Amino acid sequence: MQDDDPTQDTAQLDSERNFRLLLDGLVDYAICMLDPKGYVTNWNTGAERIKGYAASEIIGRHFSVFYTVRDREAGLPETALRTAQEKGKFEIEGWRVRKDGTEFRSFVVIDALYEDGELIGFAKITRDITERYKAQQALLESERQFRLLVSGVTDYALYMLDPQGNIVSWNAGGERIKGYAPTEIIGQHFSRFYTPSDQADGKPKRALGIAQTTGRYEEEGWRVRKDGTFFWASVVIDPIRDDTGKLIGFAKITRDITERREAQIKLEKMQRQLAESQKMDALGQLTGGIAHDFNNILMIVSGHLQTLKRSMGADPRLARAVQAIEHATDRGATLTNQLLTFSRRQQVNPERVDVSTLVRSVREVLDSGLGRDIKLELDLAPQTWPVVADVSEFETALVNLVINARDAMPMGGIVRVTAKNIQCNEPSGEFVSISVVDTGVGIANDVVGKIFDPFFTTKPVGKGTGLGLSQVHGFVHQAGGTVTVESEIGKGTQITILLPRAGTERAQTEMHMPQITSGSGTVLLVEDNPDVASASAELLTQLGYAVRWVADAESALNELERNGIDVVFSDIVMPGPMDGFSLAEAIKAKFPQLPILLTTGYSQAAQEALRKYPILRKPYRIHELSRALAELAH
Repeated sequence: MQDDDPTQDTAQLDSERNFRLLLDGLVDYAICMLDPKGYVTNWNTGAERIKGYAASEIIGRHFSVFYTVRDREAGLPETALRTAQEKGKFEIEGWRVRKDGTEFRSFVVIDALYEDGELIGFAKITRDITERYKAQQALLESERQFRLLVSGVTDYALYMLDPQGNIVSWNAGGERIKGYAPTEIIGQHFSRFYTPSDQADGKPKRALGIAQTTGRYEEEGWRVRKDGTFFWASVVIDPIRDDTGKLIGFAKITRDITERREAQIKLEKMQRQLAESQKMDALGQLTGGIAHDFNNILMIVSGHLQTLKRSMGADPRLARAVQAIEHATDRGATLTNQLLTFSRRQQVNPERVDVSTLVRSVREVLDSGLGRDIKLELDLAPQTWPVVADVSEFETALVNLVINARDAMPMGGIVRVTAKNIQCNEPSGEFVSISVVDTGVGIANDVVGKIFDPFFTTKPVGKGTGLGLSQVHGFVHQAGGTVTVESEIGKGTQITILLPRAGTERAQTEMHMPQITSGSGTVLLVEDNPDVASASAELLTQLGYAVRWVADAESALNELERNGIDVVFSDIVMPGPMDGFSLAEAIKAKFPQLPILLTTGYSQAAQEALRKYPILRKPYRIHELSRALAELAH
């Protein structure tokens, strides 16, 4: 029999000692040995640090002492040993108890130990994972709160997409805005929210591609709810990537901003209307000033022309020349009247009129202006409400609209004039709608906003003045109404006038035949323009009046102190601190019985003066001056 090798014994002892040192050095792990019944037979430094027991305190005690009361009552220690014995290993995470009674979160592994096929005990390794567990729980709680937050947001549709665009989560905002319950939409492709045209154009795929490439996709556009209705949406799509940079999906946020968009559109419309109003007001002031100066020039020409007519004799060539000059003067007066109407500074004679009756009365004039290739159709309601408007300005506006419609149909077509009663929300109230519709070439979008500007025309040179539609605009707004344009290239144009329904009052009008009545007495002519004064004085002389001329209001008041004045005939617009209306007021206060006749080519003061004094519009003819002076005498 050979003795054991002492070298092998020493090596084995060294190995056991080193292993023991290794176990004691593992302070982050509680490592212990259990006998087959679960009693502690070995204990390392890590076990002492984690569980609080010294080796002398715990060796020989059952390992169930480390379990909570509820786990012991549930038989968990026995289950652990039985499972380890049957399967070779048992793993679990759960709460364990230290010597001082505090609990800690642990990860436990129990391995069954066998020798020659016989169970000799168990190796048990425990690790304190309390901090990791708390961090995990904090993360889970944060995720739970985030889910609650996302689910509770109802003003935004917040949801996730997978990399292909399929919906993987859904919140209450998505259900409220888009109408789908989670069970209806999760798993569906997000392209179903897009309009058919956007789907056909590949917009959903393009949105994901941009988000993936640039890091974000933002847009506003129409989206579709479950019930098929549309809403205007603000959309943001962000790509979601893992720690390696791999795309794992997209976060999509959608907000219904339909009301905000409508408010923005309304604001922009109001801003455009304000800008248009300011532009029209500026143009009105400019054209009004031009008309005033031009009317004074026409007054000089017209006044002296009428003197020339009375003394030219029988020379036919001279008669034709005078007639041509007179025609040109009348044309110039018409143009300035259109300018004044556009600028809303024209004196008007409002009457209570029936629109349908008025349109029928000028049908012959309208027909004659259209030609053979254009058919005129009237669609007039039998009982349109009365409106208050200047009859001549209404007729002029209607003729201008019909002529414009004619010029838009060089190959012929149909012009339809309609009149009917309507109730509007914007502008609010009861109106009579008058529309002129043609089947012509239409108006380009970039031109529509300019058609009411004075002197703007798309017609060839010599074919239009550019004042026809500006007269329509001025007349309508002076009558308290509105005018709108609808046009489409190649299909035609519709211009609609809305005039407010009149009240119960009735305007009285009288018709006067052109006749000249001679007068007598002395007229005080107040006119700052010497040439206009000369022409007016000549007309007054022809009518039989003596004339005294002064150039300003102060001189007029001084002249009145000399007595011998029977009538005051004054321009409204004059230099100095006192205009014609103020002069008339001063005269009325001092000489209440003295007749006063005012005249103007344009004046804002004329609107106020018209309520107190008769006003003669420049350029006037001798019969108009005669009639105005004759009416003062009655």
